[in-house]
Amino acid sequence: MPRLSMTDHSLLATLQRGDWFATLPAPLQQRILDAGEQIDLTEGERLFAKGDAPDGLYCVLQGTVRISTVNEAGREMIVALLEPPHWFGEIALFDNEPRTHDAWATADTCLLRLAQRKLENMLELHPQDWLYFGRLLTRKLRAVFSAMEDMALTPPTARLARRLVNMADGFGTLAEGSQRTITVSQEALGSMLSLSRQTINQSLKELEVAGGIRRMRGAIVIVEIDRLIAKGSE
Repeated sequence: MPRLSMTDHSLLATLQRGDWFATLPAPLQQRILDAGEQIDLTEGERLFAKGDAPDGLYCVLQGTVRISTVNEAGREMIVALLEPPHWFGEIALFDNEPRTHDAWATADTCLLRLAQRKLENMLELHPQDWLYFGRLLTRKLRAVFSAMEDMALTPPTARLARRLVNMADGFGTLAEGSQRTITVSQEALGSMLSLSRQTINQSLKELEVAGGIRRMRGAIVIVEIDRLIAKGSE
């Protein structure tokens, strides 16, 4: 696989859109690029399965990755849909335990991969870098706690509005602005929020009437994010 470097302007521009990478010290950014390799997946291809041994840290450069799990009855629950420049897989970096979920490419997808052994070697040489990877992990924990609170206390339409806001800014990972179009189906939203498709459809209608979104086939367009934020606070 080709070596990655700072001269790859397209790659760097994508990574810099994420505020985690953008705020790293320049030497650490370069170490990540030096250790990284590009992985290409076709639509429907699985990256790893629940229970697999950890194989590294990933960043979505193009496409979408679906993080999900399947219960004993064979029903899939979607945890998240990850788009550029979202990083994932950091939990296994810290505990070296098996993967907690499945990861699938839902479109032709390009990833930056930092192999587990390369990461471990890099952190042995530069132990101060653990701080920055720890911050990546704590962001994930904050998002999980927020989702748990919403599940228990927030009405469906407000919960959906909050999830759309989070998805629009990459769950807090985008350095500048927000995405205006979110590629997601009503079925996927229902799975992520444990709501029926009918409830999602009704809530999307309410958000559209409020002027926060516009519905499209397989996508949601953010029309006025401030209105969406307001609906999430109701």
